[in-house]
Amino acid sequence: MTLSAQFRPLVLALAFGLSGCAVVEPIVHPDIALPGNWAESLPEAETAQDISSDWWIGFDSAQLDALVREALAASPDLKIQGERVIQAELALRSTGAALFPSLGLSGDTDWRRSDSGDRGGSAVSESRSSSLGLSASYEIDLWGRVAATIDSADASLSVTRYELDALRLSMTASVATTYFQLLASQSRLDLARANLATAERVLKVVEARYRYGAASALDVSRQRTTALTQSATIGPLEVQVRQTGSALAILLGRTPLKPGLEPESLTTLRIPSVAAGLPADLLLRRPDLAAAEAALRGAAADIAAARAALLPAFSLSAAGGLASDFLLSLADPSSTVALSASLVHTVFDGGRLQAQVDSTRSRQRELLEQYRKAILTSLKEVEDALGNAARDATQERIQARIVLEAERSLRLAELRYREGADDLLSVLDAQRTLFSSQDRLVQLRQARLTNAVDLYRVLGGGWQAP
Repeated sequence: MTLSAQFRPLVLALAFGLSGCAVVEPIVHPDIALPGNWAESLPEAETAQDISSDWWIGFDSAQLDALVREALAASPDLKIQGERVIQAELALRSTGAALFPSLGLSGDTDWRRSDSGDRGGSAVSESRSSSLGLSASYEIDLWGRVAATIDSADASLSVTRYELDALRLSMTASVATTYFQLLASQSRLDLARANLATAERVLKVVEARYRYGAASALDVSRQRTTALTQSATIGPLEVQVRQTGSALAILLGRTPLKPGLEPESLTTLRIPSVAAGLPADLLLRRPDLAAAEAALRGAAADIAAARAALLPAFSLSAAGGLASDFLLSLADPSSTVALSASLVHTVFDGGRLQAQVDSTRSRQRELLEQYRKAILTSLKEVEDALGNAARDATQERIQARIVLEAERSLRLAELRYREGADDLLSVLDAQRTLFSSQDRLVQLRQARLTNAVDLYRVLGGGWQAP
């Protein structure tokens, strides 16, 4: 073992001296000319605020904040991806073990007795032995194959971590949009019930006028049809509320949604103003783009490892041991020491290793195009989100004025009908206009809230590349 210690500095010096021969593969990046500014913009861009990691607080809803935090703590999807990160960490640890020598310890003790069984006499022999050995082997990573394999495993770990961040962002956005959908469905249901009450109130007026001969049976039938039609809209909305609640429960990691959600109106929620930043900043703000870039880094490492596998492999080994002729004892031992070096090179394999290099290069080109597509898609997503936010804000303001005028028209139509100055058709038309305009206003409010969430999501939700 003393001889092995003497050779150790020489082995280390040889390994470090040859490390400069490692095969290196450059990391490729897509060549995309990013625009200087967004084509779309928000009207309130001057007062927009930067995105924080807890962006959902900007809606001023304590209930939404509680739901999002519950989903982040209990979502099965996040726990699944978290386990994938752990698996990638363990894979990196396992791959990194190849940088260290392999040590083995062996020991045995043996007793044997043999009898020749000769007819003329007895020949008995007996032997005892004990031994203890230590062996070590180490592959000199001359061409950087092991280091490249570790780089690939490290890139895979980065990909899984970024995918976890992307899933967390997607999860929070899904919780927010589903919650807004639940509130909108409930608001539409409340409006439908209120409109049914309005239709039934008008029906009583028509029936009273019919009894006194001031209205026809056709008027009664028309208004009754309006009331029944409005009643028919309630059932589907009730189903929608239940199903949206169930969808939210799944996102939260619950079984059927627990009762106790405080009723909240869409109009009480604040629609935050989001600072879009510059298009070039998007590459550092979205975890899915960071995952695509990390995958390219891993592809370059895979190519380097495949190229290094074409070259000879060098390894060193050492062994030493003690042996004795005693059972369960190493008294008066004899010692052995052995050192060896080996070189292995594949002379002919039918092109298998070269095909592996070509395959990894093809994989790199595939990942490069995926990264390019992801960048282009992300730019479009931001442009669409900015455009939708600006358009729906204008539409909501106009729709709110339409609702006010529709309410006034219905009041006037009812008054003129009571006084006999107009027929029922004016009332029916005013009712339809009011009912549809109120429902449309709720949908636009939901769309604006969803647009804000989408804008947070496509801009990375406050995430920053490490």
